[in-house]
Amino acid sequence: MEYLLPLSLAAIVFNFRAALVLLALALAAVFWQGYVAVPAILFLTLAGLIALLRWRYQSRKGVAITCEGVLVIASVMLFMHWVPGFSTPKILDQVQAGPHSQPFTLYYGLDKALIPFLLLGALPSLFATSAQANVAPWRWGVLLLCVPGLLLLAVALGGLAPELHAPVWLGNFMLANLFFVSLAEEALFRGYIQRRLGQFTGGLPALLITALLFGLAHLQSGMLMVIFAGLAGFVYGLEMER
Repeated sequence: MEYLLPLSLAAIVFNFRAALVLLALALAAVFWQGYVAVPAILFLTLAGLIALLRWRYQSRKGVAITCEGVLVIASVMLFMHWVPGFSTPKILDQVQAGPHSQPFTLYYGLDKALIPFLLLGALPSLFATSAQANVAPWRWGVLLLCVPGLLLLAVALGGLAPELHAPVWLGNFMLANLFFVSLAEEALFRGYIQRRLGQFTGGLPALLITALLFGLAHLQSGMLMVIFAGLAGFVYGLEMER
């Protein structure tokens, strides 16, 4: 499971059929291990059937909009951990990155990691990129500088403090954040919400609204995290507006 689900997510933009096969194997593995129960399997099966309807009848506007709306609601339910039948495997328990770091516990959020599959059913062009000819190099420079700039801002606000470390569990941490957190969040907020809002409000309003929603999604971690996540969401969203 630890690698099958990330592999299926990595394959989703290259070979969708292979990604589905890997996803089925991953779900079978976590079901066997007891991390996914029957209610979750039924939920995902129903979502898959709705996605098939969305793809098959995409020319019928009413059916397509209804199916898309249901899939988006299902994705939000996964994001909020509201779907019964999922349990989160504990990978790290009260570990510290360094002697001055706060201890933390790491879980693999299986339900959240499935969001890209549902959203791809809702929006077939979720991972499609439009051809952008002659993108100005300075735009990339600004985006690359924004990332360390945000980290420096977090240090200035007291949310972070520099501490060099290379714990043995760094690989698990990177795997969890890339495939079980970041990919799902980017698919939902930038891939779907910002893109769909942009079709109605235009680029800049969609960028600002999505960044605000992304910040508020981290409210349980405190206002400092809301501010930092909102600014980070704005920077991430800029890449789509290049």
